[in-house]
Amino acid sequence: MASRYGITFPFDGISLPDQRPIIESLPDLGYTDLWSAESNGHDGLTPLALASVWAPALRLGVAILPVYTRGPATLAMSAATMAEAAPGRFVLGIGTSSNVIVERWNGVPFDEPYKRVRDTLRFLKASMGGEKVTETYDTFSINGFRMGFTPPQPPTILVAALREGMLRLAGREADGAITNWLAPSDVPTVAKALAEGGPDKELAARIFVAPTSDKETARAVGRFAIAAYLTVPVYRAFHEWLGRKEVMQPMQDAWAAGDRKAALAAIPDELVDELVVHGDPAACRERVAEYAANGITTPVMAVLPVGMDPATAVRELAPR
Repeated sequence: MASRYGITFPFDGISLPDQRPIIESLPDLGYTDLWSAESNGHDGLTPLALASVWAPALRLGVAILPVYTRGPATLAMSAATMAEAAPGRFVLGIGTSSNVIVERWNGVPFDEPYKRVRDTLRFLKASMGGEKVTETYDTFSINGFRMGFTPPQPPTILVAALREGMLRLAGREADGAITNWLAPSDVPTVAKALAEGGPDKELAARIFVAPTSDKETARAVGRFAIAAYLTVPVYRAFHEWLGRKEVMQPMQDAWAAGDRKAALAAIPDELVDELVVHGDPAACRERVAEYAANGITTPVMAVLPVGMDPATAVRELAPR
């Protein structure tokens, strides 16, 4: 098992304040990390601010804050504030997100994603180091921004990376990378590209987990999740790079034609079993350990709403 062991929060079906007892229990159960996300639900930082008080022993990460949906200075201020609230315990994950979230939901052009992440990363490192920044980057310009305070310890910064270019950037200029939607067998490919950027970098992965022995139910839930994610261009390209173009093509064709039912039916059981961890809790823990054995340094489970309630899932999936 990896030295770090995380879980994604907030949990579905429970109001945010009512999740406090679950979060307070995590350190005693062996969890080291608590990670949020940001898409169309809770924002990525408010839940972590609460958790910083509820469970002061946990490392807190966000996977991810999109580099487009906050201005560079606002993103820097948000990250520095969270770093001050949880000194030495905050991990800032940044990335492109997707055209759906950036363009369709936020009305921001999804232009030059690699350069935008690179430029934002460089600006964040300079601004949170206390520098006054006046710089013309390729994708934006900053004129005389200086942070009004300096966090006692700058956050760890990980880059959301799915393919070689972004993985190498994460290895060269960040503290590591965050990846998503991959099988244990894919990890060496991703880890190799990260290491080409620089050695000894953190590699975090969100791992979708359905803790149930009911295979058909787990696969049905997994198909919905796969269709929702892997038809998005960035994830489609990722899995084509990993060699899944042929197996995914029937789903992609049906989705493009607007036939959602056919797209779901076109997803083979083998693909679900590769990408979604399911089974009884012991089997799920063993599968998560495979990710760690293959090079994931920070496995972060995202528990799908099937099989058991979140509090039970947290207990049953715990490393101890």
